[in-house]
Amino acid sequence: MSARNTVKSIQDIMRQDVGVDGDAQRLSQLCWMFFLKIIDDQDQQLEVMQDHYRSPIPEELQWRSWAADPEGITGEELLSFINTELFPQLKELPITSTTANRSRVVRSVFEDAYNYMKSGQLMRQVINKINAVDFNDLSERKHFGDIYEQLLNDLQSAGNAGEYYTPRAVTAFMVDRIDPKPGETIFDPSCGTGGFLTCSIRHMRDRYVKKVEDEQTLQASLRAVEKKQLPHMLCVTNMLLHGIEDPSFVRHDNTLARPYISYGQSDRVDIILTNPPFGGREEDGIESNFPAHFRTKETADLFLALFIRLLKPGGRAAIVLPDGSLFGEGVKTRLKEHLLEECNLHTIVRLPNSVFKPYASIGTNLLFFEKGEPTQDIWFYEHRVPEGQKAYSMTKPIRVEHLQGCVDWWGGAGRKDRQQTEAAWKVTIDEVKARNYNLDFKNPHTVIDDHGDPREILAKLEQDELKTAQLRDQLKGILAEALLR
Repeated sequence: MSARNTVKSIQDIMRQDVGVDGDAQRLSQLCWMFFLKIIDDQDQQLEVMQDHYRSPIPEELQWRSWAADPEGITGEELLSFINTELFPQLKELPITSTTANRSRVVRSVFEDAYNYMKSGQLMRQVINKINAVDFNDLSERKHFGDIYEQLLNDLQSAGNAGEYYTPRAVTAFMVDRIDPKPGETIFDPSCGTGGFLTCSIRHMRDRYVKKVEDEQTLQASLRAVEKKQLPHMLCVTNMLLHGIEDPSFVRHDNTLARPYISYGQSDRVDIILTNPPFGGREEDGIESNFPAHFRTKETADLFLALFIRLLKPGGRAAIVLPDGSLFGEGVKTRLKEHLLEECNLHTIVRLPNSVFKPYASIGTNLLFFEKGEPTQDIWFYEHRVPEGQKAYSMTKPIRVEHLQGCVDWWGGAGRKDRQQTEAAWKVTIDEVKARNYNLDFKNPHTVIDDHGDPREILAKLEQDELKTAQLRDQLKGILAEALLR
């Protein structure tokens, strides 16, 4: 059975269980089960390759011990084992020196996980389906990884869970423009389900990984943090599916909870790729971790301040920000001034409102900047919805090829020979300062539609309303006559 059919059949089984309600719970349930199978397959491979390797998971809790036999425990016995032994022990898994990182990964995945299924018989059916996937088979794992990406994509329709997902066309475009290489430290401080990480991994493997040492360097250079439990669990599993042996670099934490001044030289990174949460507000007290002139409860603003601090000299970033961050005042103005003084904000790609539908319908922007030199000029590029399509949607999402026009215009790694076009224009730092650091520059090449003289339009509307009223009166008369007959 193909990986896609396996996943579909598992979802069909879960829909019969009264305890699993909706896509988000179904994916959360799938995730911890996949995680245990994947890490057990990985453990078995490491046991063969490394003489003294021991799994951090106690033998009786390993997938091979209780799940691998298709005729093994089922029904109430299986439910009891999972709820009273498996979960409690994995939530409190000891962190020993020999397996510290893998122990931490297991414990962090299970600390807020939950078994939603109520039927032990249905759970056994799901387990047997999962057993059909061999995660040590590279081709099978890659194919399953693609299916997993599709499952994450489907989360966009699962209520608030969609906030953790950035369209893959957008992440792929940002990663391609930043061009990360093995050995460069890559950081996503609000990583969600790991889209920027997986795109970066694929990008480097396709272009730069030629030998084992390159892969080891790649895996050692990844950094990530996720605040919420569900996306953290999804991200860790995503890393395992993409062949990352030690995903302990994905920390379950709040990046903003650490004092701004405590981030020192050892915390600096070469690359930041992220879509920080925006529109939300941090809990009371978080803003006090930041200097007084940057204090706000707006999450995106706090993250922007931190990005500037965390980049090494010469480091580069690509981030997603809402329109409000471009034209906002107060703290936002001070942040933009700080950004333009410390970094070269060389490109802003303006996206249409529909890119992040259905869970957000606000205008967003991709900001590309490099640390170390102040901004002199900013290039803007307006990405438009393809001709013949009114907006992006769930059925017609943004695709990588839709952004090819921007890639062609970009000017390569050196951003050379850029030209003003109908979609691209340049502003100087003096123009930005004259507008009090308002970066909400509209496309000067866009012709505003002429809707005519407002007085003539108003007169026509009044005339139309009069005709409508006359028709309504005629209709009332006809109905009254009909009732009297």
